[in-house]
Amino acid sequence: MSLIITDECIACDACREECPNYAIEEGDPIYVIDPDRCTECVGHYEEPACVEVCPVDCIIVDPDNQETMEELQFKYEQLQEEEA
Repeated sequence: MSLIITDECIACDACREECPNYAIEEGDPIYVIDPDRCTECVGHYEEPACVEVCPVDCIIVDPDNQETMEELQFKYEQLQEEEA
C-alpha cells in the first residue's frame, strides 16, 4: 500500500526529508507521494518514517494502491537496483 498525503498537509517539509526512497515531493499546495517509489519504508524501517514525523497526521494509506508486504519488498529491491 502506498501512502498519500491529505489536504490537512501544512507543507512543513518534515516528511520529505525523512523519506529514504525520495518518494515525497513538494506539490501545489500540499506535498505528494509517488506511489511508484513509496514502500512504506519496507526495507528501511519498521514503520513509515513520514508518518512518524508528520505533525498533523495527514499521511494515510492510499486505498487505491493496495500492496502486500511482498510487493512492497519487491519494490524496495527494485529501487535499490536502480540506485546501484
